[in-house]
Amino acid sequence: MGYGDDFMVTALASKIKKQYPDRQIIIGNSSEKHAYHSLVYENNPNISDCRKLDANKKTHIIDYHQYNRPYIDYIKSTNTKYVWRKCKLQPGQIFFTKEEKLGAKKIISEAIEFWENTNKKKYRNIIFLETSSTKINNKQFGIKHKNKDWGYDNWKELINKLRKDYLIIQSIHDESKQSVNVFNPKNMDFRLACAVLNEVDFYVGPEGGFGHAAAALNKKAVLYFGGWITPEAVGYDFHENIYYESKLSPCGEYKKLCSHCEEARKKITVDVFLKHINKISSN
Repeated sequence: MGYGDDFMVTALASKIKKQYPDRQIIIGNSSEKHAYHSLVYENNPNISDCRKLDANKKTHIIDYHQYNRPYIDYIKSTNTKYVWRKCKLQPGQIFFTKEEKLGAKKIISEAIEFWENTNKKKYRNIIFLETSSTKINNKQFGIKHKNKDWGYDNWKELINKLRKDYLIIQSIHDESKQSVNVFNPKNMDFRLACAVLNEVDFYVGPEGGFGHAAAALNKKAVLYFGGWITPEAVGYDFHENIYYESKLSPCGEYKKLCSHCEEARKKITVDVFLKHINKISSN
């Protein structure tokens, strides 16, 4: 699972904790007696650290794992394709430490200074942007993420058009390509990146962890879904979800590179993205 799943289950954990306030709530696979830890769960009062459980307290495990996610139809899915379920998502939660909040404000100040040193006019909005998944070159999951990807050339063109009016903070990881004339914070882990996201005007990027983080933080977002997965499965109504409607959508292909997903990359143009960005930036 990824950070997106971790965010989704925090909404359920909040509900379960209200039902069982005296129990330790953990996430995992009860049949395998295995619990999961995530950076997203840290500092969350509704989720106990599965590595530090109190043996004298009752524990409730939420069955949320690779083989039990509400937006996947496991009966109809095959060994090459996922079939999705419609899923009305509730935004998740993330709880920042004082240090993370201060660190985020420092990065925002540095980003503003970066803008002022390179531009004479005031920026329109601050955008937090990601261009690709951390798993895009992963041996096990890479094909799936390549099919979900909008493509670096598209992101590069979009950034070149946005950076004239918007202060862009780009999330950089080992698999991403650093863009020029945007602010690239150094040594920013996922939690700190989410804390920075909490300080900006909106998020632009692919469907995934930061999209769910934006929902948890009640932030506007423009998200690329392509034709691989539908917003009806893992999207939020208050976000701008860019989805390629066709007979083959959503394909869910995860074993081979998909020509339908390539078609989605071509059909969803930079101008389409700009239209959605201008819509939320004017609200």
